[in-house]
Amino acid sequence: MLKLNNIEVIYSDVILVLKGVSLEVPDGKIVALLGANGAGKTSTLKAISGVLLTELGEVTDGSIEFEGQRIDRLDPEDIVKLGIVQIMEGRRLFEHLTVEENLLTGAYSRKDAAGIKEDLNKIYGYFPKIGELKRATSGYLSGGERQMLVMGRALMARPKIMLLDEPSLGLSPLLVKEIFKLIEQINALEGVSILLVEQNARIALRLSNYGYVMENGRIVLDGPVEKLEENEDIKEFYLGLSQKGKRKSYREVKHYRRRKRWLA
Repeated sequence: MLKLNNIEVIYSDVILVLKGVSLEVPDGKIVALLGANGAGKTSTLKAISGVLLTELGEVTDGSIEFEGQRIDRLDPEDIVKLGIVQIMEGRRLFEHLTVEENLLTGAYSRKDAAGIKEDLNKIYGYFPKIGELKRATSGYLSGGERQMLVMGRALMARPKIMLLDEPSLGLSPLLVKEIFKLIEQINALEGVSILLVEQNARIALRLSNYGYVMENGRIVLDGPVEKLEENEDIKEFYLGLSQKGKRKSYREVKHYRRRKRWLA
C-alpha cells in the first residue's frame, strides 16, 4: 500500500536528516518504526504526509508511492484526499473549538453530509468519553481525552492509512493500554493500515506485524516482530533486558550508540 524507496530528506537545503530510507506498509497491517529521539522517525512521517513542505523540508532523492501512485511531490491536502492522515506528536487541536467541531474539521474535504453524521456516531461509539464531552471546549481536555479526539478527527477523513506519532507520550500506563487497544480495534474493524512511531517499543512490537529500527536517518534493522523481539540488541536497547534477562538502566546501555552490530 505505502512504499518508501531510498528517500533522502533535507531541511533548509543544508541539513540532511534522512539518508536513503526504504520501508513498506502493507494493506491492513500495523508497522512499527522504532528509534531514539532525533533518529528521523517524525521526518519520515512528515515526508509521507507532505507537511515537510511547510517546514522548509524536501524529499531530494528517492520516491514515495501510495497504491502505485507517486506522492512525494503532492500538496498535503491532496495526500489527505488519497487516504493518508498523520496524527502529530503533541495532540494538536483547535483548542478554542468544541470537541465535535474539532471532529468535523477532519471531514473538511468531504461533501457527504449523511456519511459525516454516520461517522460522527461511529467515533462516539469508539470513544464514549468523547461523546460525553462533544460540547466541551477542546482546550480543557486531559491528555488521554485529547489523544482520543485527534484519533477520532483522523478517522473522520476516512483514512486508508494512519501515521501515528508517539500516541503514548505523556500518558499514564492505564491510558496507554486503553489507547493501544483502540488502535488495534481501528485496524481490525475499519481495515485502516497504521505506521506507528512509538518510544514504547514493548507495546509497539506487541501490536505490530512488522518493525523497522531507525538510527541517524537510516534503517538499520527490520523484520517481522517475532524476529525483532528475539534480537538481542532489540532486547537490550529497546526492551531494557540484558542477555541474561535482567533489566538494565538507560545509563548502562548508552554505549549502544557506539556499537556496530546493527549492520552486521
